[in-house]
Amino acid sequence: MKKSDLNWPSSYFDTYINKVADVEISEALAQSLANLHHLDVAKLRSLGNQVYAPGKWTVRDIIQHLSDCERVFAYRALRFARNDKTALPGFDENLYAVHTGANTRPLEQVLEELKLVRKSTIALFDTFDDEALRRTGVMANSELPVLALGFTIVGHQTHHFGILEERYLPLLNA
Repeated sequence: MKKSDLNWPSSYFDTYINKVADVEISEALAQSLANLHHLDVAKLRSLGNQVYAPGKWTVRDIIQHLSDCERVFAYRALRFARNDKTALPGFDENLYAVHTGANTRPLEQVLEELKLVRKSTIALFDTFDDEALRRTGVMANSELPVLALGFTIVGHQTHHFGILEERYLPLLNA
């Protein structure tokens, strides 16, 4: 199913969903994995623990954040696809970030983890037929279809890669 197949009222997650082209969810997920393989790891590694402003996350924090959030969203997608109507709570991404230990690990290891998580998400979404992709559930007081969660995962990565490009990479020229 394509993003245009989403017939859903606006939600907080539109910020991410709107960053994704109107393609099949399988294509969007595959392209997002390809984008992970094309990252300039040498540039990102050279940033070390630099941040563009006090209190912001490092590059490794951001990549770990993407893995953590994807795991949460994929779990929600699984629950909703299997027609579990239990409302799911939100989560505190900042609390997660404090406890990841991402900055004690090599960037390549953190990035490899994200690639594996994405491959797992692709495998999960490959099991969903159109009916499962249309099923909905409630998370953090928002009702969303499974398909929206898939596009949220892709758009979330796009969002953070934009921040890396706009706010972090310029630090190398400062």
